[in-house]
Amino acid sequence: MPLVARKRIIVAPHNLIPYATRRTLLIVFKPTLEGILLYASNILSETCLTDLAETNLIITGIDEAGRGPLAGPVVAAAVILDPYNPIIGLADSKKLSEKKRNLLAVEIKAKALHYGIGQAEHHEIDEINILNATLLAMQRAFAQLDTNVDLALVDGNKSPELPCRTEAIIKGDSKIPAISAASILAKTTRDQLMQTAHQNYPRYGFNQHKGYPTKAHREIIRQIGLCEIHRKSFSWK
Repeated sequence: MPLVARKRIIVAPHNLIPYATRRTLLIVFKPTLEGILLYASNILSETCLTDLAETNLIITGIDEAGRGPLAGPVVAAAVILDPYNPIIGLADSKKLSEKKRNLLAVEIKAKALHYGIGQAEHHEIDEINILNATLLAMQRAFAQLDTNVDLALVDGNKSPELPCRTEAIIKGDSKIPAISAASILAKTTRDQLMQTAHQNYPRYGFNQHKGYPTKAHREIIRQIGLCEIHRKSFSWK
C-alpha cells in the first residue's frame, strides 16, 4: 500500500532540524511497516515528530544490556515514547557518558508513556544460553508495559516471541529513538545492579568493569576464583 502524504506538522524545536530535512518531512497516514522503518531510521534522534502518533499505532522499542559480561544478569527494557513530549539527546547508550545516561534515564521514566524492565539471571544464562536468556529478558520487559502494543522494534537481528508484530533492526539503538531509550534504561539499570554486586563481592571490582572481561577482572578471577554471580558457562580463557 503506497504511503499517503499530508501537510507537515513538526513538534520539535525548529532550529534542531536542518532546512533540507524540514522541506521533506511529511506526516504519513496509515503507513506500511516499511514506511515506518524508513522514516524512523532517518529521523534525528534529537527530534520527536508527530508522524507515528498520527498512525494510532502503539510502538515500543526494545533493547538489552549485558550480553558480553562474565558475571551478572542480562537486562532488557521496553519503552513507548510520547511523540508530543520529546526527549532531547537520545542515542545508543554505549555512546553516552555515564552521567548523561543517568540523566536521560530519569527523563525517560518521567516522559515515556510506558516502560518496562526485565532481566535474566546468571544461572538462567547458564541454563538456556545467553541468546535465549536475552530474549527472555526482553519478554519480561515487554510484559511490564501496561498497554497493548501493535509493533515492537527490537535492536539486533533476532526478536523475542511477543503478542504483537516484531521487527529486528540492526543497530536500532542508534537509529530508532524508542530503542535508544530502551538501551539507556537497560544499561543504567544493569549498572546499578552491578554496583550492588560490588557491595556483596567487593574484591572483584564490579563497580568498575560491571562484570565485563577486562584484564583486571580476569586477573582477580585467576587469583581467587569465581563468585556466585559469575556465568559458569562462559569461556574463561
